[in-house]
Amino acid sequence: MKKTPGLLTDIVYKTGITKTSGSMEKDIYDVVSDSRSASKGCLFVAVKGLTVDGHDYIEEAINKGASAILCERIPDKVRENVSYIVVSETAKALGIAAANFYDHPSRKLKLIGVTGTNGKTTVTRMLYEVFKRLGHRCGLISTISNVVHERETESSLTTPDAITINNLLHQMVEEKCEYVFMEVSSHALAQSRVNGITFTGAIFTNFSHDHLDYHKSTKEYLNSKQMLFNDLEEDAFALTNLDDKNGLIMVQNTKADRKTYSLQAMADYKGRVLENSFSGLHLQIDDRDVWCNLVGKFNAYNVLTVYATGCIRGKNKENLLTAISASKAPEGRFELINGNDGIKGIVDYAHTPDALKNILETINEIRTGNEKLITVLGCGGDRDKTKRGPMAAIAASLSDKVIFTSDNPRSENPQKIINDMKKGLDLDPALKSKYLVVTNRKEAINVACVMATNSDIILVAGKGHEKFQEIKGVKHPFDDKQILHHLLNR
Repeated sequence: MKKTPGLLTDIVYKTGITKTSGSMEKDIYDVVSDSRSASKGCLFVAVKGLTVDGHDYIEEAINKGASAILCERIPDKVRENVSYIVVSETAKALGIAAANFYDHPSRKLKLIGVTGTNGKTTVTRMLYEVFKRLGHRCGLISTISNVVHERETESSLTTPDAITINNLLHQMVEEKCEYVFMEVSSHALAQSRVNGITFTGAIFTNFSHDHLDYHKSTKEYLNSKQMLFNDLEEDAFALTNLDDKNGLIMVQNTKADRKTYSLQAMADYKGRVLENSFSGLHLQIDDRDVWCNLVGKFNAYNVLTVYATGCIRGKNKENLLTAISASKAPEGRFELINGNDGIKGIVDYAHTPDALKNILETINEIRTGNEKLITVLGCGGDRDKTKRGPMAAIAASLSDKVIFTSDNPRSENPQKIINDMKKGLDLDPALKSKYLVVTNRKEAINVACVMATNSDIILVAGKGHEKFQEIKGVKHPFDDKQILHHLLNR
């Protein structure tokens, strides 16, 4: 929480007020959108969510001490000494109110947002590490963790809610951070979580099938991501992947300075893969050779993105490449585990068709062909069901053997999820001989390890850095990396 209160009239400035009731000249000590977090003297913002409407919890928030309510309609029961502010959309107003309350921390930082289907976590983490090596105090807001200078905490969402974002940015200002790198998900953009935030620049990595359970169509998903670039100011930069067919579409409406990067075409920042192995990548970027620890062509794009961003921010190219060459992939991103008998294990977060295809194609490019590639794959419950079949087909077509198992089934029956995956093999009978089903994930990883012999490769995909498995609303301790390491080295 911020140490000093703010005046209500200042906090609700520019939130789109249509009506007020009660005094606007009162001190507000916190801004909350969860009634359980309400406390004395706070502003409660009643947001309509997918399953819960904050308007139903206004009374609870007041009972806990809320002295002001930001809402879309004044409740039937109006409390004395409580101020009510009506706006047309509380979801949008929340971001502005949070930014006002924390005194617009994003304006005091060089905040760079990264969006795209895949690569956000790797790019933001690398940017954080590289800019830190170049002598800057930095912050990070990402899927795996949030970092305020060097204080790291676990993250629960790719992009947090508007209040948490502004709180984190406020802490970064207090810690005298200069640069902040932030993953910006399509959900966050569609839900106005970054409303009121000022970005110094935005980066587009790539676009492919994901989140159609939420966005309903590919166009809606694309439009959500485009919002990040549409809202940039003229003094910001917009960096886009020229090799993605949606790369130029993403920045077509932006006022920002447009820059491009590519491995295939002429662009502002050009790269080429010279060598790709399990040890890392040898790249040529702007006629300079660089070796880095990351593996695969998809990571060559991530490296090039980081290089381009550094150049845009005026960094010395030699220093930049030196810092990049020292970088490692984030936890659970193509993480290599060496086992007995030369068996290689790989743990990766790949949970979209495109990400899985990239990982498997990379392994197939590097391998000799004399070893088997065994893939352990599950799909998440209560998420986009349309990607289950395609992911299963990709795994079966690009692996010698695939084991279908549970991921995070959440409220769904794991067997039903696996049945949805198996439907993806219906069009190609040849693929059906390649798979087996082991519903228990730990047992599935064990079966893969038992099947593997000299120099074989095991890919465990889908959960990456996660340390839990979510089943029926309960998060059970589960770590793919730890389990695979133990089984490969017993």
